Amino acid sequence: MKKILVTGSLGQIGSELVTKMRSIYGTDHVIATDIRDNGSEVVKAGPFEILDVTDATKMYNLAKKYEVDTIIHLAALLSATAEKKPLLAWNLNMGGLVNALETARELNCQFFTPSSIGAFGPSTPKDNTPQDTIQRPTTMYGVNKVSGELLCDYYFTKFGVDTRGVRFPGLISYVAEPGGGTTDYAVEIYYEAVKNKRFTSYIDKGTYMDMMYMPDALNAIIDLMEADSTKLKHRNAFNITAMSFAPEEIAAEIKKHIPEFEISYNVDPVRQAIANSWPNSIDATAAKEEWGFKAEYNLEKMTIDMLEKLKRKLN
Repeated sequence: MKKILVTGSLGQIGSELVTKMRSIYGTDHVIATDIRDNGSEVVKAGPFEILDVTDATKMYNLAKKYEVDTIIHLAALLSATAEKKPLLAWNLNMGGLVNALETARELNCQFFTPSSIGAFGPSTPKDNTPQDTIQRPTTMYGVNKVSGELLCDYYFTKFGVDTRGVRFPGLISYVAEPGGGTTDYAVEIYYEAVKNKRFTSYIDKGTYMDMMYMPDALNAIIDLMEADSTKLKHRNAFNITAMSFAPEEIAAEIKKHIPEFEISYNVDPVRQAIANSWPNSIDATAAKEEWGFKAEYNLEKMTIDMLEKLKRKLN
């Protein structure tokens, strides 16, 4: 990667990935784009362009203008929001992906887009979910992600586009605010612990989902994109994970540092149904063997860092 175009740069992943990539590849070599300008450091610190990813012509023109050799396509509507607006989700998530893949094909760019544990469904094995297994999701977001995995495979086999991707678990970060994902409770709980010392979870106790701290997620993207392409067998949808926990377990870890913290439950049927359709834990063996994936943070280490950083941020 020498010149990188990032879509969805102001989202949860993009807002941190752009900054990290600029520190590695050079400020002028990472072009951030998003549908809006929020005046953040991502916008101010380097090249930034307004881009609606459903505008294929503008995407192509921007990639050509900056002579990029890599596209990191992050723009998407997340799971809970997508379920409320399924047609918008299809048009944005799939239309934007096709436009990004076409730009990569025409300009011979390396390409990354994330899939998700949302690509699995109720009939997928729940524990230690295999890399290659049945995928019959029951949400629009999941349908988008499975379709995206297949589409990226197609662009690799049909056109030779160097497409790569991972299935992200829930991502936890102190930098960006939650953005409409089912696993966002695991971000909100830290904010509420620091601010109010109590949290009402919309996900029920005993609901296990795979999670990952953002630093590990950013490293995974960069490591996969820098990996030897000849060693990649799965290429577009590597299972990756760092930890799996239920709401009461993250609450117990927080209480070690904030003893007065309390958790209660007011379950959201929509998000709970989505969570119930996802795996409890997944097998990341293929990512470890094919490109050396490794997570550094577990629940304990992440909680210490999250609370420390949020106290600093909120105070």
